[in-house]
Amino acid sequence: MAAFAGAGATQSGGMAGPDVVIDSRLATPGSIFVALPGVHADGHDFIAAAASAGAVAAICSRATEAPLEHLVVTDPLLGLTGLARGVIAEATHSGLACIGITGSSGKTSTKDLLGQVLAAAGPTVSPQGSFNNEIGVPLTALRVNEHTRYLVSEMGARGGGHIAWLCSIVPPDVGVVLNVGHAHLGEFGSVAGIAQAKGELVEALRPEGWAVLNADDPLVAAMASRTTARLAPFSVGGEPATGDLRVWAERSSADELQRHSFTLRSAGAVEASATVRLRGPGRHQVANALAAAAVALALGLRAESVAEALSAAVAQSQWRMQLTSRADGVLVVNDAYNANPDSMLAALTTVSGMRRPGGRLVAVLGDMLELGDEAPQQHETLGSLAAGLGFEVVAVGSFAAEIARGVRRGSGTVTRVADRKEAVAVAGADLQPSDVVVVKASRGLALDVVADALAAGPESQLGGAG
Repeated sequence: MAAFAGAGATQSGGMAGPDVVIDSRLATPGSIFVALPGVHADGHDFIAAAASAGAVAAICSRATEAPLEHLVVTDPLLGLTGLARGVIAEATHSGLACIGITGSSGKTSTKDLLGQVLAAAGPTVSPQGSFNNEIGVPLTALRVNEHTRYLVSEMGARGGGHIAWLCSIVPPDVGVVLNVGHAHLGEFGSVAGIAQAKGELVEALRPEGWAVLNADDPLVAAMASRTTARLAPFSVGGEPATGDLRVWAERSSADELQRHSFTLRSAGAVEASATVRLRGPGRHQVANALAAAAVALALGLRAESVAEALSAAVAQSQWRMQLTSRADGVLVVNDAYNANPDSMLAALTTVSGMRRPGGRLVAVLGDMLELGDEAPQQHETLGSLAAGLGFEVVAVGSFAAEIARGVRRGSGTVTRVADRKEAVAVAGADLQPSDVVVVKASRGLALDVVADALAAGPESQLGGAG
């Protein structure tokens, strides 16, 4: 597999290799198609389609009649992994710097910020969307070519050992841990279990590497004892007490859309100060920006260039605090990509700060998945939070009753709806120009279609049962 990896991704002489895809519709002339088995479809059934689109080889577990080369392996996913591992091993010998990012929330936003900061300094590959698992990480790695200077890998985990496995594919030079929260609590069993899994990233670092840790999260700060790498803590609350490179924010303030400006400060390995004006809303974005800045400073970028890139960075992943100002003045915030208790708190707190004189706050809230036994209580707490912040709530999903119970406990206003179509009808009724609407739930509820319908305005209709 290693021999094929070297030839497949970076030809001798430094030429970039072919595209590697798992979707036959994305196959290009000269590409390699990986035939992954799936619950609803088997990639082997699409090898011929990939060949028709120009693919010249397939990594598969059985041969087919398709007119292309077949590399038959026991497990196509391990074949994909081996290909990526070989590409990265070769690229790191040529100077590629690899950065891994993990955390219960904020991974994708931080990845997007960091990708744009590093791209200003050299050719950078970062994940498209939220490619953070055993398939997404190697696929992202296989976009590296002979010109790539930086590779950013978003690393998620649904159990112990997952991040360690991802680090075996893309050994990190810099590891970033943003926070430890309640995401996937049902799968890990406890917050301590989540912390243990996230810390696998810093355990994978070499002594010459950098561990970028959130000093404001005690569970993350404690990971300093689990690594031999140099420490680069960051904080929104002031200079971290210790660390080889310390990064923090001073004089943070927000505009009417909750876009924050602050002074980026650093000490230790790099002494610097620069002004950052973020384009994305939310105080939590300050922490994400500091994490990105810490990585960039650790890699030798100038603070002024980092601040300039952060100030120019725009959202690159859809459905994450995506703002739409309708023609009639209504502001719709689409944060429907995913949800957990921590990201719900961040989103609702941010949107509450957007309240305009005489206007209402409306929240369409749905299930937070994978919370295990804590799910009912967490959804009731969510309802109380929304009520306390002044939202009128539209609750949808399997835990709508618990959300509604929490809203009523907080003396708020709530309407339970049966589906997405009714959510649009209820949330969209009688909206006034000064109102603000936010839509948020876990991805499984697909509330992005609700947000899109609300953003389109009162003429929009959501077809079907929803």
